[in-house]
Amino acid sequence: MEVKERPDIVVTQDKETAIITYDYEAKNKSLPDIFIILGYFAIIFILIVLISFCIFSFINATNKNIINGIYIKGVDVSGLSKEEAYKKVSKHINSSIPKEIKLTHNDYEISISPSELSINFNVEEAVEIASKIGKDSNFLKNNITILQALFSKINIEPSFKIDKETLKNKLQDISSKLPDKIIESSYYIDGDNIIITKGSTGSIVKIEETANQIEENTHNLNLKNTSIELITEEQTPNEINIDSIYNEIHKEPVDAYYTQNPFSIYPSETGLDFAITLDEAKNLLKENNNEFTIPLKTLQPNITTNMIGTEAFPDLLSEFSTQYAASNRNRTTNLILAANKINGTVLMPGETFSYNKVVGERTIAAGYKEAPIYVSGRVEDGLGGGICQITTTLYNAVLYANLEIVERSNHQFVPSYANASRDATVVYGAIDFKFKNNRNYPIKITCFVENGIANFKIFGLKTENDYEVEITSRITGTTANAIYSEAYKTLKQNGNIISSERLSRDTYKRH
Repeated sequence: MEVKERPDIVVTQDKETAIITYDYEAKNKSLPDIFIILGYFAIIFILIVLISFCIFSFINATNKNIINGIYIKGVDVSGLSKEEAYKKVSKHINSSIPKEIKLTHNDYEISISPSELSINFNVEEAVEIASKIGKDSNFLKNNITILQALFSKINIEPSFKIDKETLKNKLQDISSKLPDKIIESSYYIDGDNIIITKGSTGSIVKIEETANQIEENTHNLNLKNTSIELITEEQTPNEINIDSIYNEIHKEPVDAYYTQNPFSIYPSETGLDFAITLDEAKNLLKENNNEFTIPLKTLQPNITTNMIGTEAFPDLLSEFSTQYAASNRNRTTNLILAANKINGTVLMPGETFSYNKVVGERTIAAGYKEAPIYVSGRVEDGLGGGICQITTTLYNAVLYANLEIVERSNHQFVPSYANASRDATVVYGAIDFKFKNNRNYPIKITCFVENGIANFKIFGLKTENDYEVEITSRITGTTANAIYSEAYKTLKQNGNIISSERLSRDTYKRH
């Protein structure tokens, strides 16, 4: 029998028999050597891991840049500084947003400027978040995060804002411009008539849905080299509601009135109504037409603002008179007609008086007569001749009331009834005289023409801040053909000059 040599087996043999015994001590002597060797390997491995971990942690701890595997809005910012990452991502976003957002509806195209929508990606915030990934105080957690980022990308979406209200307003405007837009029934007032038009079926933009789509495409940077189809729907116009229209335009007249404690004036207001009955208007709309005309009528108040007596205007603000030749009947008639048109006029605060509007066109039908007027430097008879004396008298009364002059022109020649730069001329349809009630209380103008005197008075309510008004004028130069002059207004309080201003600088022809 053959027995291989082993250190733990002892073989003895006599003449006839071989005896095999197991040396347990030898066996036990070889096992520790193996465990020791394995232990050494384990220690070495652990040391290598610890050293690698420490080196890895140290490198990451000293790394000021963004770790690898980090993306912002799909842009790789691995290893970049915060400034570099901000520039790179901002450039990507800016290049992805076109100058115009193109919108389409069938063959119709229109665009919206992104600059009007205040589009904003908070790249700075996203970069700040990216820079802190893997930079926690827990080194173990940092290293795990860094390893995860290496094998699976971490993408950060910047917070996003868009001016939704402005976008909706833009879409509302676009909806009204569609080629196949819905046309709603409508009406408008034209003179003494109200014109009602039927609407027609058409498309409208679904504002909320389209706005959401534009917002989503903008957030996803899916705008360049593409267009967005407007989300629309077909809609029929509302039926003409004559009752609603009537309620909107119908207005009862309001009488003027005033109070004295405190002094306040409430002006009259004209009313408006259908000139036919509501049933007649409804029957009119039953006709198969696209447009309907309903006549209107103005409702006059019982008491107009001009009817309010001077008791509502307790203070005389100014007065001015000029003289005229009463023997010239035609001219006198013209003065009286013009003055009567102005007499009693009430001007509310902020309201502007127009001489031509109040007096009206000077026609034969209005009663005006032929009287001398200036025409191209010559004196000729003309319809309404002489009424510029009324303009001049009113002009001076307005100056002394310290009201604001809006428009005033001088005559070609210095008139006989006023000094140079103290006159005002008018020509219907061409030259007007206008002034504004710049006081805080209404004014009332009264005037009369009689016995060779044209007189204007302006009433209102004086305040402690009112001024004494001085009006002066002077000739500044003459030539063989012209006269040059200026007028000034000086304001005083308690005898002290507060201000002085030049009213006008005028040039007149010599007779």
